[in-house]
Amino acid sequence: MGLLDGLLREKIVLVNGGSQGVGAAIARAAVREGAVVAVTGRRTQPGEALVAELASAGGKARFVRADLADAEQARAAVAELVDAYGRIDCLVNSAGLTSRGTLLDTTPELFDAHIAVNLKGPFFAMQAAVADMVARKAPGTIVNIITSSAHGGQPFLAPYVAAKAGLVGLTRNAAHALRWDRIRINGLNIGWTATEGEDATQRAFHGAGDDWREQAAAKLPMGKLGQPEEIADFVVFLLSDRSGVVTGSVIDWDQNVLGGLD
Repeated sequence: MGLLDGLLREKIVLVNGGSQGVGAAIARAAVREGAVVAVTGRRTQPGEALVAELASAGGKARFVRADLADAEQARAAVAELVDAYGRIDCLVNSAGLTSRGTLLDTTPELFDAHIAVNLKGPFFAMQAAVADMVARKAPGTIVNIITSSAHGGQPFLAPYVAAKAGLVGLTRNAAHALRWDRIRINGLNIGWTATEGEDATQRAFHGAGDDWREQAAAKLPMGKLGQPEEIADFVVFLLSDRSGVVTGSVIDWDQNVLGGLD
């Protein structure tokens, strides 16, 4: 057990994009803290493998196959959880598309794909989750996994930045709109993180070799990339009552300081 034992005891939690990377780490941490967890993903095998892992450790988990680029599937994933357990208490939007494109070479199709996964999917998942919370007049919590690149990012991340910056605005807008319903909504701007998806991205778009993590870590102030397990613990804290009244915060989880200059 971890240092935050039982923070989500008996909470019903949906982690979108939860079959690998940061999402999977959040699912593991939520189960550890006593939650009943559902994870969504496009691929059945890794999702079911994670659920089997969690179940073998005594956790309560289920996999919901869903493509968050489709708004109806995003809403249906929430509906499946509500049908199964009678409610949803917590939502994490962790699914993300990071394919590259600059302002000059991004096609309308690539732009639309980023908007669909990184903004539209979270929007309609939040809509469905909030509808259940409001209908029950119950409090709830939502955490959106965003990116430090939402502040501007690299030139080759133009459509990604556009979509994720929109998610920053949505997080704050929804938090303000729903504060009287006791629904707290926060975001996490994560920096460069060691995940399976980042490994695939580095190899596909940047010609990285097997030692790219070590090379990257050596260039960072803390000597390491962001760790999914550390991010997951903080997300659990934000989902839990322990984080108190905090809402509308978009927190930079990075080792580069915005505005700092050498």
